[in-house]
Amino acid sequence: MNSEQIINNLPYASPFLFVDALTEISENGVSGNYIFKEEAFFYKGHFKENPITPGVILTETMAQIGVVCLGIYLLQDEIVLKRKLQIALTSNQTDFYIPVLPNEKVTVISEKEYFRFNKLKCKVKMMNSKNELVCRGTISGMILTK
Repeated sequence: MNSEQIINNLPYASPFLFVDALTEISENGVSGNYIFKEEAFFYKGHFKENPITPGVILTETMAQIGVVCLGIYLLQDEIVLKRKLQIALTSNQTDFYIPVLPNEKVTVISEKEYFRFNKLKCKVKMMNSKNELVCRGTISGMILTK
């Protein structure tokens, strides 16, 4: 399964799809990027005069690229047969270091810690275009096909 097929199998759509491209993917991890468009719905109120990407959106972006895309890759044979995903994600801990502004491109890099019984746990970090660490954490999820 290639990057485009993985993205097409994501169970998200605009305005809640936070994956533009995958740049690397293997059974051990994934990296990909997203540009936070200035017209995104959450910038209108976070914050009025100083728009900053909410931490929950940064966490969701890390989860979509770092866990869900990797899970689709790892379960690709089952997905081709069944075509329907059920996903439940948890974030054990996420640390935030610098803000992400409108029109900023971020790169998510994920490293698989384990994948067993359809539970995937990854160390995930987000870098900005200056290669500065934006945030990092551990995200786990159950990824099932039906």
